[in-house]
Amino acid sequence: MGQKNKAGFFSRIPMKLKTRQAIIAYLFLFIPILFFVGIRISPTLYAFSMSFTVRGEIGYTIENYVKLVSDEEFIRSIVNTLLYFIITVPIQLAIGLIIALAIERVNHFKWFYRIMFFLPYMTSIVAVSWVWRLMYDPHNGVLNQVLKFLHLPQQDWLSDPKQALLSVSAMLIWQMIGFSMLIFLAGLKGIPQQFYDAAKIDGASKWKMFWKITFPLLNPTIVFLTVIGAIQTLQIFTQIANLTGGSSGSLGGPLNSTSSIAVYMYKTGFREYNLEYASAITVVLFVLILIVTLIQLKVLNRSYEL
Repeated sequence: MGQKNKAGFFSRIPMKLKTRQAIIAYLFLFIPILFFVGIRISPTLYAFSMSFTVRGEIGYTIENYVKLVSDEEFIRSIVNTLLYFIITVPIQLAIGLIIALAIERVNHFKWFYRIMFFLPYMTSIVAVSWVWRLMYDPHNGVLNQVLKFLHLPQQDWLSDPKQALLSVSAMLIWQMIGFSMLIFLAGLKGIPQQFYDAAKIDGASKWKMFWKITFPLLNPTIVFLTVIGAIQTLQIFTQIANLTGGSSGSLGGPLNSTSSIAVYMYKTGFREYNLEYASAITVVLFVLILIVTLIQLKVLNRSYEL
């Protein structure tokens, strides 16, 4: 009796074993699929359809997309997002690679150095952003206190339009170095040691081994990190919101000098309550991320040779 009870309802229905297993599998998948459709797909399709509507008007139109072409604030957010990518990604990759190479040469406590450099990436973005905001404080911030001690002019890190984007970029670089370091360590582990042994026999210097062996074989890793950096840059919001937002700050300020595409989308949708126009911005952001992802799939499928 016990075995029959365990067999369940489907065991009493005449059907093939594979059919019964498929039905049970789909029953287990039903809730996750329902959740994915309700939380992911349906809102995406609704936002796409909303982007072709205008508040107060009936019917579909491309007016929102036409408006985007001449929207100076939207264009400024695209330029800022591009600047974030140009500034942060190359620097964090270079520093991450240097740290990874240094850790590879360490004989003891490698785990400690990995954890220490990876901690900023694991820490809450909100907490990190507020720590840096306090550091950038023009009156009591540690950075201006150091400048004051060195008898150098103090800076308006987040209040000066010429410095604000660089200040946000500095925090982004610091936070992402640990992730780049960890991926580079994995890439270095995948390089066969016999390549270096053969190069040593030929009398190659360490610098030549780096340029002729390490760097070429790290090309897939570099491409992967570059694409991931591009996607993260397109989605950047939390850091800017916590560094420049709040009661005493202007989100994306000053003068929209730090605003990104995601920040402008949020301001349009949830501060100006123009959800139709914000949906059009969302679609543009989705297309940009899709293009970057397709480039990643295309490039990473290439073969790399020494």
